[in-house]
Amino acid sequence: MNDWPEGWSGDNRGGRGSAGGGHGYGSASAQPEGARVMRQVQRGGAGAPPPPGYGVPPQQQQQSYQGQPQYLDQGGGPQSQQGYDGYNTGQVYGGGGGQGGGVGHAGSTRPAPNWRKRIKWGAITLAGVLIVTTVGTYFWADGKLRREVDLSKVIDRPSGGDGTNYLIVGSDSREGMSAEEKKKLHTGSAEGKRTDSMMILHVGGNGDTLISLPRDSDVELPSFVGSESGKTFQGTGKRIKLNAAYATDGPELLVRTVEFNTGLRIDHYVEIGFAGFANIVDAVGGVEITIDKAFKDKYSGADFQAGKQKLNGEEALAFVRTRHAFAASDLQRTKNQQKFLAALAHEVATPGTVLNPFALYPTLGAGLDSLIVDKDMSLWDLGSMFFAMKGVNGGDGTSMNMPISGSSGGNLVWDKTKVKQLVKELNNDQKVTVTSD
Repeated sequence: MNDWPEGWSGDNRGGRGSAGGGHGYGSASAQPEGARVMRQVQRGGAGAPPPPGYGVPPQQQQQSYQGQPQYLDQGGGPQSQQGYDGYNTGQVYGGGGGQGGGVGHAGSTRPAPNWRKRIKWGAITLAGVLIVTTVGTYFWADGKLRREVDLSKVIDRPSGGDGTNYLIVGSDSREGMSAEEKKKLHTGSAEGKRTDSMMILHVGGNGDTLISLPRDSDVELPSFVGSESGKTFQGTGKRIKLNAAYATDGPELLVRTVEFNTGLRIDHYVEIGFAGFANIVDAVGGVEITIDKAFKDKYSGADFQAGKQKLNGEEALAFVRTRHAFAASDLQRTKNQQKFLAALAHEVATPGTVLNPFALYPTLGAGLDSLIVDKDMSLWDLGSMFFAMKGVNGGDGTSMNMPISGSSGGNLVWDKTKVKQLVKELNNDQKVTVTSD
């Protein structure tokens, strides 16, 4: 009985000189097999039988010899019937009649990546992320604005001119400050709030103009409607200091008083307190400024040497509040306030802040939480204000005090002729020719 698988003879049991004269050892075909290298196979003696299942198609092997070891070619597929000689010689065996390789051989190359398509979709994805982030940031920041001033309550308003006019107010509000913070910032503990600085910023097509209004300016208190009571208070011609208008009935009366005494319509109102101012300065990492002459003031805590230096929030607040150290008192203080606020706006509007989320979000958070604005103020309006102040600092606009002609009872009297000319130029959005001198 023949124990060898059907189709095998003594000539193809492992001998090197098979009668068929095949191209490979033990090959029964006249055609070269697909190239492959045999895995290691234990050598057997002459006449040793091949492993069980050898020479049987893979399908039959799985059915008849389950559990028996199968021999795989390099490609990982089942070993062919042909080409086995029982030796691990490392030879490459022929066969297959040029059919292009056995099972498991990769006959195709990987397609080259379409970089144009990848770049296109990458750009679309990036643009989408930027749009979503920008829109989200806008609504987040817009929701932080404290729109608490209602300019519709202001009566008898002058006609609007060309350009946009902002009334920027620095108050001495200690809102939200702890006793330790008040001591550190030298703010004192007075109740309520008063104006510590007031400026008009005109944004127009012929250069921007920043005008400081001294807090001790002598002005007439006009008729007004109470912001809380709604009651009308008739004007009596009473003369007051400008900051007393704010102390009497808040932002709406201050706007009414400025408009009545200048004839200039105020489009937007912006107010910031002590703590908010210091927090913004710290959020941008300090503001660099050049101090022309050293000065010291025990009331504000100022102690500065001359020269270029970077001020933190505490130092900045002392710098803009100091007036007792100067012979010109409030007039010199308003100049320092203009100088510093323009430098602060320049710092806030730099690419290093605007394009850096780690700087932008803390700055927006610190600033917007502490700003009080009118109900019609948008983020666009606020941004326009900051960029205009940056332009003034860069020499693209005019920075000045309200023209003063003298004093009366300790109050500073405005030069009516110059003020009238100044307001005319602003309303017509002309280049300002009026000076403070």
